[in-house]
Amino acid sequence: MPSWRKGKRIGYCLNDKKKKKLNFQGFEDLCRKRGYEVIEIDLAKPLREQGPFDVIIHKLSDLILESGYDSQSHQLIRDFQTYVETYSSIILLDPFPAVRPLLDRFESYRLLQDLQDQDSCIFSPPYVELNSGTGREAAAWIREQGLTFPLICKTRVAHGPSSHEMALIFNEEGLGEVSAPCLLQSFINHDAVLFKVFVVGSSHFVVRRPSLKNFPRGESARKSIFFNSCSISKPESCSRLTELDEATLEPTPPSDNVVRRAVRGLRAALGLSLFGVDLIVEKQTGRCAAIDVNAFPGYEGVPEFFSALLNHIETLLESHEQAARARVLVAEYSLHQRAPHVDTAQESTHDADPRAPWLASSLETPKSAPAESSFFTFAVLPAMLSRH
Repeated sequence: MPSWRKGKRIGYCLNDKKKKKLNFQGFEDLCRKRGYEVIEIDLAKPLREQGPFDVIIHKLSDLILESGYDSQSHQLIRDFQTYVETYSSIILLDPFPAVRPLLDRFESYRLLQDLQDQDSCIFSPPYVELNSGTGREAAAWIREQGLTFPLICKTRVAHGPSSHEMALIFNEEGLGEVSAPCLLQSFINHDAVLFKVFVVGSSHFVVRRPSLKNFPRGESARKSIFFNSCSISKPESCSRLTELDEATLEPTPPSDNVVRRAVRGLRAALGLSLFGVDLIVEKQTGRCAAIDVNAFPGYEGVPEFFSALLNHIETLLESHEQAARARVLVAEYSLHQRAPHVDTAQESTHDADPRAPWLASSLETPKSAPAESSFFTFAVLPAMLSRH
C-alpha cells in the first residue's frame, strides 16, 4: 500500500436522497477495499469529535441556500467552514465558495457567458436577468437585448425542486405570466436531444438524454407551456414535449475536442471537481451551446463514477504527500544551512554546489502535481507532525 494511502480517512456528508440516488454504499465498499476508512459525517455533532479527515465529500447545497435566511443552517455552515479552515490540509470536494455561484442562475450564466468570450468552441444563448416585475413590463428591454421568441424561463434559484419549474413563452402576452426573479433565454432548437457532461476531476463522461422538441422561431399565438425539466430530461422520460413533429436525423454529438475545451474552461473558472454541464447542438448551425451548469450532479448513466471519483481523490492525496515531503526537505535544508560549520576546509569542498550533498539531489524540482490540482481552492499547510 502506498504511504499516501495508509490510514487515510474519507468523510462524506450527503442527504438520504443523494445517497440513495448514487447508491453511495458502493463507493464506501470500493474505498474500504483500497484500505480507506469511510465515515458518514453527522452535522448535529461537533466535527472535531468525528475527525480527523483527509478528504470530505459533500452535497450541502440545500444547507448553503438555507443559510441565507435560516439561523440554524447558517450556524451549521459556519461551523463546517471553520473546521475546514482550521484543518486546511483537508481536501474538500468541493469548497463552498466554488459551489455557491452554481446555486444562482444569474451567476452561473455569467460564467457561461465568460466561457463563450474566452473560447468560441461553445456559445451561451442570449438571455436577460429579470430582477423585478413581470416579463411583460420588460418586453421592450428583452427585445433590445436581441432575444427572440420562443423564450425559456428559468428560476433564479438553481437548486431544489422549484429550480426545475420552467416555462416556454411564445409571445409578449405570455411574458406577463412569469415574474421575477427569473432568467429569460432565447430557446434554441436542438432536435430534442440533450448531452449531459458529467465531470469528475480531470475525467468527463457524456450521456445522451431526451429534451424539448423544436418550435418555430419567432412570435406566435401559442399559449405558454409550463413544465418540470425533470419530467423532460430524465433517462426514462416520456413526454409529448420531447416528440419531434417531423422526421429528422439524430443530431451529431459535440466533438470530443469541443467537450474537452468546454470542460477545461469551466474547471478553470469554477474551481470544482464535481460538476455537470448541459450541452445542446443547434439545429440550424450545428454549433454547440451550453445551457446549464450544476454542482455535484446525479451522475446517472455513468457506471464508472465511483472508480473515477476514488482515482481523483487518490491523485489529490498523492499530490499532497509530495508537497508535504518537499516542504520537509526545504525545512531541513534551511536548518542545515544555519548550522555552524567546524571544518571550513571541508565546507569549501561544496563551493561548486552550495547545497549539502545529502540534499543536492533531493531539491531538484519536485514532480509536479497533476493538472487538476491547480483548480482547487483548498490550502496546503506546512507538514504537520501530528494529525488533527
